[in-house]
Amino acid sequence: MSARRFVFGTAGSLVAAILLVAQAPLAGQAPAGRRTGPGVQAAQDAREPEVLAKCKTPPAPPRAAAAAGAQAGGNRGRGPVGDPMAQPYTVTAIPGVIAAGQQWKVSWRGTGNNADGILGVDDGSVWIAQNDDSAILKVDKNGNASIIYKDTNTGGAVAMTSKGIVYVAERGLNPAIFQLAPQRKLLANKYNDDFLDCIGGTMHDLVVDSKGGVYFAHGDPLFYVDPKGVVTKYGDANLRGNGLILSPDEKRIYITNGPSLVAFDVQPDGHLTNQREFAKWEGGAGDGLCVDEAGRVYVSGNVIRVIAPDGKELGTIPTPFGTTSVAFGGTDKKTLYAVGGAVVDGVRQIQLIGIPMTAQGYKKRAK
Repeated sequence: MSARRFVFGTAGSLVAAILLVAQAPLAGQAPAGRRTGPGVQAAQDAREPEVLAKCKTPPAPPRAAAAAGAQAGGNRGRGPVGDPMAQPYTVTAIPGVIAAGQQWKVSWRGTGNNADGILGVDDGSVWIAQNDDSAILKVDKNGNASIIYKDTNTGGAVAMTSKGIVYVAERGLNPAIFQLAPQRKLLANKYNDDFLDCIGGTMHDLVVDSKGGVYFAHGDPLFYVDPKGVVTKYGDANLRGNGLILSPDEKRIYITNGPSLVAFDVQPDGHLTNQREFAKWEGGAGDGLCVDEAGRVYVSGNVIRVIAPDGKELGTIPTPFGTTSVAFGGTDKKTLYAVGGAVVDGVRQIQLIGIPMTAQGYKKRAK
């Protein structure tokens, strides 16, 4: 574990940090049913109560609806018959989006909570945030996998600017938005002078804008951290945020909210106004998001929903299992990738899959 994870801003916090790091190897002494260390999300970490005890504003109790929504990506919403990783599906045409009869192809397989927050890169590779391994995995266009970043403190989503600046949403104790390239440095791990742990819930997703700011979903609300590291919170009490994406022109940001999509208008300085329900559907909560060149929004979940720029649902793309994250990739940005999985014989199996598209992803931003 890197020491920078716990270099806090006050003497009292620093003492607590030293104690926490000293205790890190003693995972066997953690309370029953709780673990600690890399690969463990903050809310499940045995050391989290010590951090929360120092919060100026303690987190609110978790909301049942939000907790249920967080599990929706891996649940088909129906009892699977046969192999839960190979449910039957038939792709029907969505004009301008996908041709009828297209098939998903597996690019990579794994296990555990080790594939989320994916990113399609110009060289045709897909980058995968690996929660359990605290790493970023690169799967090239030939399906070869390699670790390109380590020690991400339970990284759960990855994003990149058009200039190649890479960020990760860290889900471990002391959650943070952290820059991985061109140099490793902290962008933000506090809101209102409290550590992000004090918000409660889980760090979900992130997307970067062309100004160098980062939007991220943590707990239920939506946050924006400007290029100077100042964090602002958005969203009313009804927002249970998860996946998010900017429109191609960066005039809107979308965030999943259970079985609906919420939109905000983006101001020139990156701040948000005019929260509204943009689209709603039946049949399970949405999870991760991506956009295509025409501004259509793709929502992962029990199926992949395609939402027009006016909020109309154009159709759905069925998948062989529930998905948690979706992104356009390939050298021409005309392959739609998704990750997800199911529990098979007591072990969570995961796959990265891709399908040819008529639509093309937005090429001026990696996500």
